[in-house]
Amino acid sequence: MTPDPRLRAKTIALVGLMGVGKSSIGRRLALALDMPFRDADTEVENAAGQSIADIFAAYGEPVFREGERKVIARLLDEGPHVLATGGGAFVNDETRALIRERAISVWLKADLELLARRVGRKDTRPLLRGKDPLEVLKAQAEARYPHYEQADIVVLTGDTPHFEAVDAVLEALNRHLIGAES
Repeated sequence: MTPDPRLRAKTIALVGLMGVGKSSIGRRLALALDMPFRDADTEVENAAGQSIADIFAAYGEPVFREGERKVIARLLDEGPHVLATGGGAFVNDETRALIRERAISVWLKADLELLARRVGRKDTRPLLRGKDPLEVLKAQAEARYPHYEQADIVVLTGDTPHFEAVDAVLEALNRHLIGAES
């Protein structure tokens, strides 16, 4: 699919639960749109000089979320790019308002059992340590979906190749542009 060049005029922020593919789809989407890619989690780690797991362990989730909010605000001040946010970022009222003002938000949504299989493969996520991934994801879905539902676009992704998810996002973005013109 050929992307509409107008899609490069504004940052595209990907939101959704852990494991949905915000970073991997985001990188490919940025490539398809010929835009820079930014990963909020990586940017937080660079700013803090330590991993997210270490930030959680040393300071707790509230300190991480505050750092995440500041980093996303800084990133949204940059030129248009594709931004993969952390799973909890869009829950923060201030971050959500900034994204709504300065970006097009895309909720990548997938089946919870699929996400549990994906995130259960690695032990790098602090919110999953010693817990059942499906139970954590169910609790997160209950808490976060009302916030994610405020995204400009929702794209259902499944257990398909990333290029198919990128095509679905591009189609949804093109429809969004057409809808915004009417």
